[in-house]
Amino acid sequence: MSNRERPEENQGSTTDQILDLLLDALVERQHARQAQGKTGATTLPEQIETDPAPSVPPPRPEPPASGQFRAPAEKPRARKAPPPKQQKKPKPGEEGWEPPVRQPTINMGKMIGRLAILVTALLILVNIPVTRYGVSLARIMPEASSLIIRDGLVLKGSSPEIYVLEKDRLRWISSLDAFEHMGLTWEDVHVVQDQYLTRFEKGAPIHVLLKCGTSPHIYRLESGEKRWIKDIDTFISEGHVWEDVRFVGCTYMRDLPDGPPIPEDAGPPPEP
Repeated sequence: MSNRERPEENQGSTTDQILDLLLDALVERQHARQAQGKTGATTLPEQIETDPAPSVPPPRPEPPASGQFRAPAEKPRARKAPPPKQQKKPKPGEEGWEPPVRQPTINMGKMIGRLAILVTALLILVNIPVTRYGVSLARIMPEASSLIIRDGLVLKGSSPEIYVLEKDRLRWISSLDAFEHMGLTWEDVHVVQDQYLTRFEKGAPIHVLLKCGTSPHIYRLESGEKRWIKDIDTFISEGHVWEDVRFVGCTYMRDLPDGPPIPEDAGPPPEP
């Protein structure tokens, strides 16, 4: 055999040796994998087969044709869970009903009763007469500045005299009989300070003049007695006016006791 053929032969034997080594390695690797499969390990081919298929993306929606509008797809609405059923409360008289808790009382009835007693006591206090003329505290309390100056206003200071205001003049009411015959009551009297009375001038006093229909005589009533006025001149000189004359029954006039005439030297008074 020539020298050229020897290297080729040597080369073929080397290749065979390498292939044999590779085959031996593959066989050993196959045995090792089988041994691992028996102990629970998964071989590479089995793992490939058991892997899930790759997810395929959903197809894209086709674009709408020109001039058309496609409404977006509505998402399914999640259903709301129904509210829990409330337990029905029993009504009064039904089984299981319990009365509500009693709230603490504030004793309203007792408070109203005490308030009524207090108001009643105040009303009695301010209306009790505090002077010998029966003027109550309610008549004294108002300020004189709050009074309206007018004709017929009845005023009284610290003295017992009572005045009635007429044309900005104070006319003294000479007696209790004159006071009553004028139709006045103690509720009409306003008690003021003496300085308030000095604002006005004094006028002619007011007396009660009595006359009955069948008699021409005029009498002045003073302290429960009738005083005969002698004539018209005396009537005018005493400052009387016809507006002061009160007409009464002749029987009433006769029942009144006689007082001294006016003037006192006029003689015995005539019978009305």
